[in-house]
Amino acid sequence: MVINLADKAFDGVLWAKRGPLLVLRDARLLEAGREPQPIDGEIVIERTRVEFMQVLAGGGG
Repeated sequence: MVINLADKAFDGVLWAKRGPLLVLRDARLLEAGREPQPIDGEIVIERTRVEFMQVLAGGGG
């Protein structure tokens, strides 16, 4: 899943939805003109900050 905010985006696994919060694991920070930056641990994002979300096709087999 890719979660787009006003100034940056994150991709990762949507692990949990806790009220107004989204929790991502195995996440990377995506910024224009830069290589994706891996992030340790979990990312917690307030839903009110989300511009839009994209669900990516799974590659599992």
